[in-house]
Order: sequence, then C-alpha cells, then structure tokens
Amino acid sequence: MVDTLQNPITKMPHILQPKHVKLNEKDAEKLLQGLNISKAQLPKILSTDTVLPEGCQVGDIIKIERKDRDKVYIYYRVVV
Repeated sequence: MVDTLQNPITKMPHILQPKHVKLNEKDAEKLLQGLNISKAQLPKILSTDTVLPEGCQVGDIIKIERKDRDKVYIYYRVVV
C-alpha cells in the first residue's frame, strides 16, 4: 500500500513549468548566426536538469518559452 502512495520522479511537466524544446542543428546554427554568438556565449543548463527533453546531449541548444499573461518570452540555453 505504501508503494502506491509514493510516486517516483517522472518527466511529466508541471503546469507552471516553461516549455523546453531541443533545437535541431539547422535552427541552432540559424540562431547563433542571427545573434552573432557562439555556443559558449549562451547561458548554461546542466544535462542532469530534469526539465530537459529526452535525448538531450552536451552541446545541444534548448529553447525555453515562458508565458507571462498574454506574452511569451523566449530564452535559450546550451546543455553542459
């Protein structure tokens, strides 16, 4: 009975958690060229972070969409 009450940590996103999407190589290159920066200049996110989509590896760029009322703010992070 105790086992049914304890839920393991899952990858299910919380309703308040911002959307995290892994960019494909083409979109990542387009982003870096558009901002005229390198991956090393992006903010970092740890590969152990539970909010990352499955299949993320070190060096991948993650797009984060945060909603605030009627606006959506976009942020980018590189996986380290």
